[in-house]
Amino acid sequence: MADTQLATEETNRLIASNKVEGTSVYNRAGEKLGSIYNFMVEKRSGRVEYAVLQFGGLFGLGSDYYPLPWEVLTYETDQGGYVIDLDKAVLEKAPRYAGNDEPPFDRDYGREVYGYYGVSYPY
Repeated sequence: MADTQLATEETNRLIASNKVEGTSVYNRAGEKLGSIYNFMVEKRSGRVEYAVLQFGGLFGLGSDYYPLPWEVLTYETDQGGYVIDLDKAVLEKAPRYAGNDEPPFDRDYGREVYGYYGVSYPY
């Protein structure tokens, strides 16, 4: 393979995970809520189950991490980031974890997270 093929980060329908990580997330009012920290991918299907939003803190210190069902995010080219139909006050009450206290990401946790956002948990 040529080096240019290995360096592909985006096509017309696909994007590399390293290009999504760090992308800003806004609410519909245009307020920046945080940025995508990483993804949680279901191992067998390869489906992105969560986009983990890093929110709060200062310069990444003291931030909390909010797993968001991938389905609640919409990429908006005009914003240059993802948009979620969610008020900041609602996000502050959402399921979250500190960087050193990662949840189990099991089915019970998945149902809790998806239920909070009003989305059916697919597993």
